[in-house]
Amino acid sequence: MPVTHSLPVQVYYEDTDFTGVVYHANYLKYFERAREHLLGVEALVKLYQERGVGFVVYKAELTYREGAVHGDLLEVRTTANAPSEYRAMFNQSIWRGGKGPLVEGLITLCCVDPQRRLVPLPDEVYAALKG
Repeated sequence: MPVTHSLPVQVYYEDTDFTGVVYHANYLKYFERAREHLLGVEALVKLYQERGVGFVVYKAELTYREGAVHGDLLEVRTTANAPSEYRAMFNQSIWRGGKGPLVEGLITLCCVDPQRRLVPLPDEVYAALKG
């Protein structure tokens, strides 16, 4: 069964462009923040500091439906799984209320070592995402 997570995000003035709508790249930041909370901030720090393992984005597919604006309270919904020992996939969406997602994304991550070589997902991450 896939791992699921929800993260509230407040839209600040700094997140918006001159039209008052959230700048498109900031949705990627919201998605990354949600993935970090799902996996655990302390666990990610420990993986990097003790084993030198870091996550990198391999692929990002996004669909923008409607823009959020300054002051909005959003919810980032994330469902994660590990289809192989080398890939973690995150279906993510950003919601404002229950009318439907504003932005949807499919983000694929891989892990690398300090020399930026591909390595398998850490066993504990693979096991948790594999369900």
